Amino acid sequence: MRQRMTAWIFALLALLQPLHSLLAKEAACVATTHGCIAINPDVTPATIKETMCLRGYTKQVRPAVVYTNGVKKLLMKRQGIDLSHIHEYELDHIIPLELGGHPRSLTNLQLQPWEGDTGAKAKDKLETRLHNAVCRGKLPLTEAQRCIAENWVRCAAQHPGRRQH
Repeated sequence: MRQRMTAWIFALLALLQPLHSLLAKEAACVATTHGCIAINPDVTPATIKETMCLRGYTKQVRPAVVYTNGVKKLLMKRQGIDLSHIHEYELDHIIPLELGGHPRSLTNLQLQPWEGDTGAKAKDKLETRLHNAVCRGKLPLTEAQRCIAENWVRCAAQHPGRRQH
């Protein structure tokens, strides 16, 4: 039963992807050298205090686990990664939800290893720094989105965290 459900989810995602990609092209996005990364149209510089800067915002917009696991498996299959390695990867929002990234658009989703210098754990720290800077009025939302979407490793170097003593 579980295998049939998983196969059904893969089939559904495969069928919806062309439509989803078409709709994402029509949606708001951040233009990068590697494509247009979808953002949540509800999050704008004028609405950050009522959206992304509110405690609990990301929990309200985060997709259901059944959706994210289905996309994660689809991307792993496409990239030739055996599903036995599923726990080594996060389904990453290129522009994180806490910076107004689109929750479900495939243009804003990618596989990212958890560990390493360019892993999800390292990127999560940058996401928090940028979120705090935007919500405190020290960094424009659009600049933070563009920075992290274009090249998050370079962005982290441009926005370093505090050094621990």
